[in-house]
Order: sequence, then structure tokens, then C-alpha cells
Amino acid sequence: MSQTLNVMMIGDIISDTGLNIAEKLLPSLITKHSVDFVIANGENLHEGRGLNEDMIKRLYTAGVHVITGGNHSFDKHKIFPYMATDKRLLRPLNYPKGNPGYGYGVFDIPGGKGKISVLNLQGRTFMYPIDCPFKTADWAVEKLKQESRLVFVDFHADASAEKVAMGWYLNGKVTAVLGTHTHVPTADERILPEGTAYISDVGMTGPYDSVIGMKKEAALKRFVLGTPSKYESATEDNHFSSVVVSCDSVTGKATSIKRVFFPEF
Repeated sequence: MSQTLNVMMIGDIISDTGLNIAEKLLPSLITKHSVDFVIANGENLHEGRGLNEDMIKRLYTAGVHVITGGNHSFDKHKIFPYMATDKRLLRPLNYPKGNPGYGYGVFDIPGGKGKISVLNLQGRTFMYPIDCPFKTADWAVEKLKQESRLVFVDFHADASAEKVAMGWYLNGKVTAVLGTHTHVPTADERILPEGTAYISDVGMTGPYDSVIGMKKEAALKRFVLGTPSKYESATEDNHFSSVVVSCDSVTGKATSIKRVFFPEF
């Protein structure tokens, strides 16, 4: 017998500021939107670049079940030993073999509601020339669907065109393709024709009085003067950015996707 499940994906969480609002709001949002499972992108948790064990565990305590990553997953080398042991902490699968951590996993949905697969991929346009995310998705999705029809993909990529292409490439093969990395929530959430939920970017959970999470002064110097300036995480005008995907547990197809952004601008 099929049942509708609600899965929340939280956009890139920026430093302590983003973590604080996630801890504050997530429990009530889980109740409000009847969320069964929570995924969060955490590659920017520690000082805006990378992760640490304490912040990861704080997210788990707040109600997050799986943490995904991206190009900053490896910025703090002290996390490497922990990353190699925590199967709920993901980093993009298409990094070359030999890197620590896991790129995908199959997880139990609380309440005995079945299993869900989460796959983390990273784009290559304007980013590191790592392994092909499309070809990596081919074998990973086939493997994951042997254990669960519900497959959620965090596609951490810079170019909107590459994200849209991945959405169409996996249309009908996965439950959702949810973009992260650019820190700006997009308004193109939709269900593709074969039942895959899609959005180009879930957005940023953190300080919006900033340039994508960093203090404005340093970012402006980089753009105006064209020279390096140390980035520091901003702290003001905090917002929680996410999407909630409703899906059928038997078919693995999405039935709706909605943005949850609080407080509104």
C-alpha cells in the first residue's frame, strides 16, 4: 500500500548563523509540514567553508537525517577521519577514488515508513574538473533503486544549464533533483513530466545581509579592486531556505514540491 511521504531539503547552511536558525526553526517546521525525512547541505557549516564534527552532530540533534556536501566538503582536513566513518555525512560521489567519505546511502525513514536513497553529485562547469556527474549518476541510481524507489539527488553545481540538464537526464529515474551551491533560491520548482521534482537551487540558510553568506566588504573589494580579500561569514538578516517534496512511497515519483522560506523578505 502506497503512502505519501514528505521530504525536506535545506539549502546550504552558512556558519554558526545558519546553524542557529536551523536549530531554532527546524523542529516546528517538521511538525507544520508533516516532514518524514530531512536532508541538509552542510558544506559551509564551519566558518563558511567546510565542516566540523560538533556542528554536524548539532544538525542531527535538530532533526536532520542526512547531510550532503559539495566543493567545500574537504576544506577542513581535520574532518577527514570522521567523514570516513559517518555514513549519514555525504560528499559528492564523483570526486576521484581515494577521497574520504561516502557519496550516497540508503537510509531508514523513521516510523517504519520504508527506505530512502540520497545521492550527492557535483557539477563540473566553472568548478573542479572531477569525474562526470552524469555517468556517475547512471550506475549509482541503478544501484540505489535496487533498495529503494525513493532517490533524492543533491546536485551541487554552479551553472544553471548544467543543473537543468541533470534534471532532464534523471527525469523519471529519481524522485528529485535538487540544486545547491549558488546560495540563491530559485523560483523554478516543478514536477517534470515523468514524476521527478526539480529546482535549480534550494537557496541559502543563513545571513542575507551579505554576498551569498560572506561579509559584503570583502566581497566588494574582490569585485571592485580585482584583488584577494579574506572572506568572513556574515551574521545579520538570517533566513531559513528549503523545499518540501511530497512523493509516493511505492512508485517513487514526486507529487509536489514547494519552497519553504522563513522569514519572508
